[in-house]
Amino acid sequence: MSSIFPSAALVKQKYALISALRAQGLAIAESGAVPQAGDMFLLAEGDPVEHSARSVVVIDGPVPAIVPASAGRPATVTYSAAEAGVGNSFVRALVAGPTVPTAADPESLALFTLAERVAQSDITVLINGPTGTGKEVVARAIHAQSARAAKPFVAINCAALPESMLEALLFGHQKGAFTGAAQAGEGFFRAADGGTLLLDEIAEMPLQLQAKLLRVLQEREVIPLGASMPQSVDVRVIACANRDLQAEVAAGRFRADLYYRLSVFPLTTKALGERRMDIPALAATMILRHAAGRTVMPWPSTAAIEKLAMHNWPGNVRELENVIQRALLFAGGATIEAEHIVFDRPMVANDTDDTPLTVTTAEATLGKVVQMSEFAAIREMLAACGGNRLETAKRLGISERTLRYRLAKAREQGEEIIRPSSRAMMA
Repeated sequence: MSSIFPSAALVKQKYALISALRAQGLAIAESGAVPQAGDMFLLAEGDPVEHSARSVVVIDGPVPAIVPASAGRPATVTYSAAEAGVGNSFVRALVAGPTVPTAADPESLALFTLAERVAQSDITVLINGPTGTGKEVVARAIHAQSARAAKPFVAINCAALPESMLEALLFGHQKGAFTGAAQAGEGFFRAADGGTLLLDEIAEMPLQLQAKLLRVLQEREVIPLGASMPQSVDVRVIACANRDLQAEVAAGRFRADLYYRLSVFPLTTKALGERRMDIPALAATMILRHAAGRTVMPWPSTAAIEKLAMHNWPGNVRELENVIQRALLFAGGATIEAEHIVFDRPMVANDTDDTPLTVTTAEATLGKVVQMSEFAAIREMLAACGGNRLETAKRLGISERTLRYRLAKAREQGEEIIRPSSRAMMA
């Protein structure tokens, strides 16, 4: 992962942004570090620009706007504190790049932290989760952070391949092994040699073929159709399923021995409705992706983000991408409004109870997400300043009166930023 070099002026002006980027797993360079090829630069307005293609300029302004890099000019993101939730998400998407998974919710961040640890070993991984929740994204993240990153990543959907051809496609075949085999085929296992093979929808694999897959995983060798001698393969296997494989085993539709061979390290992706803090970040990433080529990217209004946050997302991330593409078409101009958000089915309020937030679903608006980010930044800076409010306000770039207001607001929301004993000492 490339590092992000924020300027001193930006750190002073947008400390909450830097804190949020670090919390989301991005590598923030330490003071004195030497930039390497591919590293990104995060600048404040007026900072000198040395690498325009790898720089993002963050500007304080009342009219939110994002302008992509072009003609030797760096990308710029303009927004006020009131738009920090979306603004920070756009900045994150620009500096992280398209290959880094988008995650802002604690559930998602914990999952990618686990994936990073798993990537350092070579064990088999089973990823469970509903359709459209990013299982392949997790698999690609594991491959990209592993020692196999320079080798192939081959992804196949077991449900999309003809059952009669699945064995030949997986393990390869010799010329003439079956009718129509005019030439030999190496198969997906050998195509992924040295790298990673993703077996998506593994629950759809026929029982007879499950036994052969089990042997490949145990022996690390395949026997192509029509061949008599096995051929060694060096492949890391990641399997994905949107059904409970233990229930499939109990029903006799999946082999127990294969399940335990695949489930060496199980990971689970949650439905998008259970990780609402990912929604602004994903929306920003998708806007950048699908509005590429426009001179000015459309900016989603607060009402639009609130509408996205309140939906229950039965289609998960795939549905969100559909909605964003639709909104870009309807918006046409510089702003995506709430009326441009059209769902695949009538909107149903997100009634998920399993959430790390301390607010109710009805209150889970962009404003709440921004407040929680601010509270975390204030708490961290207060600790760094030894509880000195004047110094804390100075470093955060706000007045002491504003800091007092934010502390009072935090108490109203049930966020105890200052412990009672510390409050007494600072009174």
